[in-house]
Amino acid sequence: MAWLEITLHTTPRNMNTVVNTLTAQGFSDLVMEDQQEFETFLEENRAYWDYIDEGLQQKLQGLSQVKLYLEDTDRKGLARLEDLAKQMDLPMTTAALAETDWDESWKENYPPQEVGDSLVVLPYWLAEQETPRKKVILDPGLTFGTGAHPSTQMVMEEMERVVKPGFRCLDLGSGSGILSITALRLGAASAIGVDIDPKAEDIARENAAYNGFAAPEFTACTGNVTEDKNLMASLAGSYDLVLVNIVADVIIGLAPVLPQFLGPESTLICSGILDVRLAEVIAALEKAGLKIAAVREKEDWRCVRACL
Repeated sequence: MAWLEITLHTTPRNMNTVVNTLTAQGFSDLVMEDQQEFETFLEENRAYWDYIDEGLQQKLQGLSQVKLYLEDTDRKGLARLEDLAKQMDLPMTTAALAETDWDESWKENYPPQEVGDSLVVLPYWLAEQETPRKKVILDPGLTFGTGAHPSTQMVMEEMERVVKPGFRCLDLGSGSGILSITALRLGAASAIGVDIDPKAEDIARENAAYNGFAAPEFTACTGNVTEDKNLMASLAGSYDLVLVNIVADVIIGLAPVLPQFLGPESTLICSGILDVRLAEVIAALEKAGLKIAAVREKEDWRCVRACL
């Protein structure tokens, strides 16, 4: 089936009016691209990001438009949109899209991702693919953690060197569960994934199931270890490996409680740290009584291995 991509060019002030008008006329599945909305979202969620792709910022510079899609045979729909654009005095552009199986084409963005010496991250639809590497199988469309980001790759590479059979692992900010699953795939006896987002708990549990892991091997839970005393109590004890792959500000906030999860032989791996924030993170970890054992780097990102 061939489609038309229709774009109505507007302004931040008129964005809501355009969307409401289109919705009232029966047009749905609208895609809004607006620099102001993007910047507002970033500001409201500043605690959860440290880096924004420059290419994306440039793409959105001065942008304010609404996109929607029609079958190329829907001439009546196209005529109605042309009339609405004239009524709202908005420029409108139309582009023909190549005939594509949209239900399947998105999967092309998630090829197998080899990581380190022995691991490969596979989307669930390639789970049966033959490979000599240890498989980490995920639904890549659900949440952060597909194995493509340098911060995640560095943690997985460190885990290849550190994880030993029988390890107990704690994964703070577990997201998709990729690091917990990796630990189990490398021979760990158990892994606990913790995330502040309730959706992540279900997603991580689902991804673990793709790999054949379930409780008691893998446990997922929701909460903030710096604020939830009951959660802290339930997680009490030392782990052989503690993983924190989030952003610098969150790692800094977690630093004071991290020693509570570590023993004399434990390893802490922190990642998601931009190079310009490395010194702050190291200072926070050292202030909490931790010793820095190694720092890895990949592109603009840094990964820190520490211990008591």
